[in-house]
Amino acid sequence: MHAIKAGDAVRKLNEEISAYFACDMATVIKLNNEIDALEHEADVIKQTIRSELSSSIMLPVHADDLLNFLKPQDSISDECQDAAYWLTLRNCNVPKEIEEGFRELMSRTLETVEMYELLVNTLSELLESSFGKKDVHDTLELVTKVEEMEHRVDIIEKNLMKKIFEKGDLLGDGDVYYFVELAKNIGRIADRTESAADRLRTMILRR
Repeated sequence: MHAIKAGDAVRKLNEEISAYFACDMATVIKLNNEIDALEHEADVIKQTIRSELSSSIMLPVHADDLLNFLKPQDSISDECQDAAYWLTLRNCNVPKEIEEGFRELMSRTLETVEMYELLVNTLSELLESSFGKKDVHDTLELVTKVEEMEHRVDIIEKNLMKKIFEKGDLLGDGDVYYFVELAKNIGRIADRTESAADRLRTMILRR
């Protein structure tokens, strides 16, 4: 449930990016509010998990590893919330080349998060098979895929920032700063996703 909230927030951000480039600021604000609500729901789930963990509960993994996994997963919706709010701060005025770069960055980030959701879904299968060798192998392969996809996002982010600076004379200093920070915000969503996948791998291997 916690991972799904993160994925839902990123899907909403993808919609918000499209609304932003359509200069539909009313929809941008509406989606920002919806992402705020999803982030809050994720926080409530996180707090519930933390409050219900105790030494008396038998877990198939170490409790510390579970909490260490939960933290970066929670950061996915946090970073999404930051990017969503950032979009509300400045009206759209974007060269086509930069718009295309942001659309690609957002699309690849969403793909990374949705691959991560598939990864988290394998946890129930791992429990059913008592962490059978084949199921563990399949799960770890998905971790590698998430890492590869995050690396691709990182390359797209760097290329986009290069384009933003190349358009500096056209954009002006304020817009250059704004769009560089937006690119970083979106890129951090994929970074946190990779971190959560890595912690999940550690949790499985240390059990």
